[in-house]
Amino acid sequence: MGSIEALRGTRDILPEEVCYWQRLESIARDILARAAFHEIRTPIFEQTALFERSIGEATDVVGKEMYTFKDRGDRSITLRPEGTAGVVRSYIEHGLHAQGGVQRLWYLGPMFRYERPQAGRQRQFHQLGVEVLGTASPRADVEAIAVAADILKALGVKDLSLQLNSIGTSESRQQYRAALVQYLTPYKADLDEDSQDRLDRNPLRILDSKDEKTQAILEKAPSVLDFLDDDSRSRFDLVQALLTELGIAYQINTRLVRGLDYYSHTVFEIQSADLGAQATVVGGGRYDKLVTELGGPDTPAVGWAMGLERMILLLKQLAPQTKAAIDFYVVSRGDQAEQQAVIVAQNLRQQGFSVEMDLSGSAFGKQFKRADRSGASACLILGDAEAEAKTVQLKWMASGEQHVVAQADLPNYVASVRQQISAAT
Repeated sequence: MGSIEALRGTRDILPEEVCYWQRLESIARDILARAAFHEIRTPIFEQTALFERSIGEATDVVGKEMYTFKDRGDRSITLRPEGTAGVVRSYIEHGLHAQGGVQRLWYLGPMFRYERPQAGRQRQFHQLGVEVLGTASPRADVEAIAVAADILKALGVKDLSLQLNSIGTSESRQQYRAALVQYLTPYKADLDEDSQDRLDRNPLRILDSKDEKTQAILEKAPSVLDFLDDDSRSRFDLVQALLTELGIAYQINTRLVRGLDYYSHTVFEIQSADLGAQATVVGGGRYDKLVTELGGPDTPAVGWAMGLERMILLLKQLAPQTKAAIDFYVVSRGDQAEQQAVIVAQNLRQQGFSVEMDLSGSAFGKQFKRADRSGASACLILGDAEAEAKTVQLKWMASGEQHVVAQADLPNYVASVRQQISAAT
């Protein structure tokens, strides 16, 4: 029988890559905490109806990409393809709106879409997202964008562009939809196959087409900005003014509409010039009617999601990450020495030091080689003589300087030279 491998569109995140993920998550947690966002964790699978009602049955996500199945209770279940719908469902179910004020929430976890796997796009992928629920203020749109910009800046990612647009109210969006269909219908035969299919089903998605011939046809298509009412236009003007005040550069992109039906007013993407076709690393916008559509009270909201796989690709281009250095590597040989090594290592860990204990039982020479490769500040050596005397040989790896220390005194001794250990790492 052959070996079992990971399914296509999924991948293992191995230890040498995890350091990138940990750095990204740590920076994001810190910045989100400073902006008064609170983490929320929702189930990985939900009732299928949640996504059909929120994302829209005419979208590619619902129509082509969701992982949907019947459970043993004959209920239709879907692995979450995005995070916002689950957060909104939780917001309604647990009455978070009754707490009053604005809820600033963030989430982190895997999502699932049946797409063609490629660099930065997997069938199981990960998103970091924020949702600001309970305010219609354009300032919330800007705050959400600014938090994303802060995270990206702290990560050191460069060559990014903020693409910005407004799709106005649902009424103005419907008017624009009708105008776009009217413009494109005479060109239907010249559109790419996907766009032909979308013309009746979801025409706004045609604006995302990468087909060169379709893009040429769209050059003279009507602009959604021409269909904004006065209030929508004023909102969009304020968003732009505040971004300018914050020094956050942006580009107006009238073809940007986002792929989910629940958006209104501000929509945006942050794109990288270093990712080719899969350029978007952050995408989001305002969704003022979604809470109501899912059975909750009238609650305006705005949010975004960051694709972590794409972010990791960018972080790898910046600089290689190395695994965290350890303070001590413990080498031991002989029954008594190996037993004492367990106690020595645990005592040091309880003092706050990082310790790796060699468990191979191999010859000292092989263990010393592994100690050299470990990057530890110091090596602790226990053999028969040390076990008998209840001591340990402490060798500083950089200088080769070596000391004999009583095992009982070791925690206090290393605590006194903690500064030396920190300098060595």
